Amino acid sequence: MGKQPKPCHGVMEGKGAYNQHARLPAGGAALALPLLEKAARNVRIDPADQPVVLADYGSSEGKNSLAPLRVAIQTLRSHLGPERSIFAYHIDQPANDFNSLFAVLDADPDSYARHEPNVFPCAIGRSFYEQVLPAESVHLGWSSYAAVWLSRVPGLIPGHFVALRSTGAARAAFASQAAQDWEAFLALRALELRPGGRLVVVLPALDEAGSSGFEDLMDHANEVLAQMVHEGVLLAEERGRMVLGTYPRRNSELLAPFVPDGQFHQLVVEDCAFSVLEDAAWAEYRRDGDAEALAAKHALFFRSIFAPSLASALGGDGDVEKRRAFVRQLEMRLKRRLASQPGPLHSFVGTIVLAKGGST
Repeated sequence: MGKQPKPCHGVMEGKGAYNQHARLPAGGAALALPLLEKAARNVRIDPADQPVVLADYGSSEGKNSLAPLRVAIQTLRSHLGPERSIFAYHIDQPANDFNSLFAVLDADPDSYARHEPNVFPCAIGRSFYEQVLPAESVHLGWSSYAAVWLSRVPGLIPGHFVALRSTGAARAAFASQAAQDWEAFLALRALELRPGGRLVVVLPALDEAGSSGFEDLMDHANEVLAQMVHEGVLLAEERGRMVLGTYPRRNSELLAPFVPDGQFHQLVVEDCAFSVLEDAAWAEYRRDGDAEALAAKHALFFRSIFAPSLASALGGDGDVEKRRAFVRQLEMRLKRRLASQPGPLHSFVGTIVLAKGGST
């Protein structure tokens, strides 16, 4: 059967690549901003002169966090006033590119910290499948597209690398892992939230037919990998180990922990929304007919988010140049294939807003 995949969840491509090419997650997050603003208005803030704590669970390189945290801070400022200190914790795995994150926070013209002398950005290098902040310390939590990554890969996927194309026991293993991880994520956030705090989670979603909108892109990438094996660019054993530890969820799966009595670890659901995210790159293609530009955007999106996880299955641990060469080959071949078969990347977004009850 070969070497099993490593138990980890995804790390995005570094050196600013995720910031530059992850427009689709940014678009999904934008759909949730009205719910985030509403949640920020409803957060219970004690009158004591203590810092207000925001937590960004799964920050990556920070670009996609700027608009949501700016909305949250501006909403909170409307009743906090300008003097109250606000800590903004950006949380991601130790391997995350925190250098790019701090460069964005310092220099990006859209940085929420600009003209805000009493806002203090911080970073924590730890998986959010662990406790990352003290109990009852967080007033408002935000997580966008990060909780789609599982804490571990439960197994290989015959003939493909993505769970949505699996069947039988492989599909059941991913569904079970996703359910366990969602409950673990919620329990940990409930521990960290203050009573009266709010948590807003945005995720890639499935419609009722079980579609995510990403299937065509994933199938094209799967064909590219098969071609690379056929041409001897990639070993069949390496290809067999490649799997993404992702699992988009239906709204019913997001709500499942709350079904028995309406609450889970003192969390209650305030909002749960399903949205369609239109592909902005496809709209541009419809205007200009540039199939090469459309393919480049879709290929770079795939590379920046998913290619590092696939590259981790290559032999020769620590062979950085081998992995870089694989990623370049994958992007180039995927771009060529997509340019010959242009299509949209419309997708679905789920947003859930949770409030923590109880009292301090």
